[in-house]
Amino acid sequence: MALGRVQIEGVAPELDGGRFPVKRVIGDDLVVEADLFADGHDQIAAVLRYRPAGEAKWQETPMEPLPNDRWRASFPLEGLGRYQYSVAGWIDPFRTWRREFEKWVEAGDQVLMELRVGAELVEAAAERAEVSPGGLAPGDGELPNDPATQLRRWATRLRTWSADPSLEDDPSSLLGPDGPTKGELAALMARFPDRTGETRYGRELEVVVDRERARFSAWYEFFPRSTAPDSSEHGTFDDARRMLPYVREMGFDVVYLPPIHPVGRTNRKGPNNRRTAEAGDPGSPWAIGAKEGGHKSVDPRLGTLEDFRRFRAAAEAEGLEVALDIAYQCSPDHPYVEDHPEWFRTRPDGTIRYAENPPKKYEDIYPIDFETDRWPELWQELKSVFSFWADEGVRIFRVDNPHTKALPFWEWTIRELKETHPDLIFLSEAFTRPKMMYRLAKLGFTQSYTYFAWRNTKAELTSYLEELVQPPLSEHFRPNFWPNTPDILTEFLQTGGRPAFMLRLVLAATLSSNYGIYGPAFELLEAAPREPGSEEYLNSEKYELREWELDREDSLRDFIARVNRIRRENEAFHTNDTLSFHAVDNALILAYTKRPSGGGASILTVVNLDPHHVQSGWVDLDPDTVGISGNEAFQVHDLLGGGHYFWEGTRNFVQLDPHVSPAQIFQVVTQGRSERDFDPFA
Repeated sequence: MALGRVQIEGVAPELDGGRFPVKRVIGDDLVVEADLFADGHDQIAAVLRYRPAGEAKWQETPMEPLPNDRWRASFPLEGLGRYQYSVAGWIDPFRTWRREFEKWVEAGDQVLMELRVGAELVEAAAERAEVSPGGLAPGDGELPNDPATQLRRWATRLRTWSADPSLEDDPSSLLGPDGPTKGELAALMARFPDRTGETRYGRELEVVVDRERARFSAWYEFFPRSTAPDSSEHGTFDDARRMLPYVREMGFDVVYLPPIHPVGRTNRKGPNNRRTAEAGDPGSPWAIGAKEGGHKSVDPRLGTLEDFRRFRAAAEAEGLEVALDIAYQCSPDHPYVEDHPEWFRTRPDGTIRYAENPPKKYEDIYPIDFETDRWPELWQELKSVFSFWADEGVRIFRVDNPHTKALPFWEWTIRELKETHPDLIFLSEAFTRPKMMYRLAKLGFTQSYTYFAWRNTKAELTSYLEELVQPPLSEHFRPNFWPNTPDILTEFLQTGGRPAFMLRLVLAATLSSNYGIYGPAFELLEAAPREPGSEEYLNSEKYELREWELDREDSLRDFIARVNRIRRENEAFHTNDTLSFHAVDNALILAYTKRPSGGGASILTVVNLDPHHVQSGWVDLDPDTVGISGNEAFQVHDLLGGGHYFWEGTRNFVQLDPHVSPAQIFQVVTQGRSERDFDPFA
């Protein structure tokens, strides 16, 4: 038999020719497809090969044929970390014989001779079964414990039939359920195939398996130093603990803290980013390092490392995970500056170069030189920063501006860290060019900030989301939508009032399975810019202590809690894979559905993108994505506002007053579902 006749192409998922792994979460099945074909008319067989990375033994599962030479199989992702997978295919003599035999039977010709050929193939399989009694995965149904003996019995039966001249006149009984082409024999032969001349795909591909929070999470960012009862005092971790029930009650599951390290004194910034600070000004938390320590130390104004441990334990008791900010930059007072000046770039006059992004100047921080001749020692030290906090129980990190650091460093350090802590999650804060953002995700970042904050129109949102949720991007890039951050106060929020905050919250929380807000600025509608045309906050919390009136009557806390509850209780929002948009005859209304991947009620979200005026329109639903048919009558229950509506067919009317609620989140209730099963207020 000629070797390598089976051709393997179009393996999916495969990212950049296997250079990078795709991403899934634990409990998923990785579905793999490939094109397999060969010359001539012989039948082929194929298997999906897989194993946890580092294990020597491959497991295999048969691939099933699809139309047009496409094949498919899947395997379960049962543990965190990396799995490897590949595809193999071969010419299958038994399948080829079976197809030809059935043709001869139907033609009533040459049957006895073909039975002898089949007997020889079965006897050869019996010999293979003796050598490897386990064989391939048996699939459904029970198979004999001694397959070699059973195969020999089948060979004997075939030879007996081949000597029966009566079958020449009426061979049709051989095609019955107990014949040689179906049932037990077919299952046995599939287990012990002749893989002579097998072709193996030339690459071993990888999938990174994360925990569920990598795919579905709600983040809340706040500054611990602004939690003291008196705004003139610097808050502590003990003060910040009082924020945790508040965050939990709003339905978040990740509480994210800006840098908690000592803040430098040299060139410390004052309020509103003034270049000089006065006594008592706290400085920017991103100006990391002072005589009290660096990236592995806690700002003594916040407390001690033991105080942080109590804070983290209190967060866990509330069902919250703590995410820490890792910013690889140093105040002029950081111990690295004195101990390792070779890790920084210098000017011609010998002074260390501070950070610049013309026309912006950051005199209070020094960027780290990742191209220093002493880079091995530098990289090990920076990796140890993550390791230190991971050993303190932190499993989520938001990484500041990773696109301004060496990309090989990220690929190396994330892979190294996840070998010992496979449950780590890394959020990339890279507001930069798309290709750079996507490369960082390929290199290992679990989630990524996006351009969502600046996508406002229906066309912008639709085209951007359709890009994010489709392969190949969706195989590795997990978006995390933030309507605001301490650095970003968009013009839309500045000018849109309360409805703008509400509709951007709904969009972030329902379009993306991962989202976050910077609070309390968000729920308290903080909208004043530092100056016209700026996205910087007036009196930014980055440079001064703030006092927040959390119980203000106009707070969005209850609205946010309702949205987060809807997200949590409806599996449709736990993934982005099923997002579909629907046509609306109004450019200011956006309509889209998500549905649970395992089946269940679809969720239709309709948002008025105009924060100032009532908008209405006719929504044209796609029956397949919504789960309705033709002119079927059905109900939609507004989980956000509480209304119940009867709709009919695919075209229905909506009207949204942004000053009441700029959005409706409908659960679609079709026939056969009990209304009581869909009570949003139960």
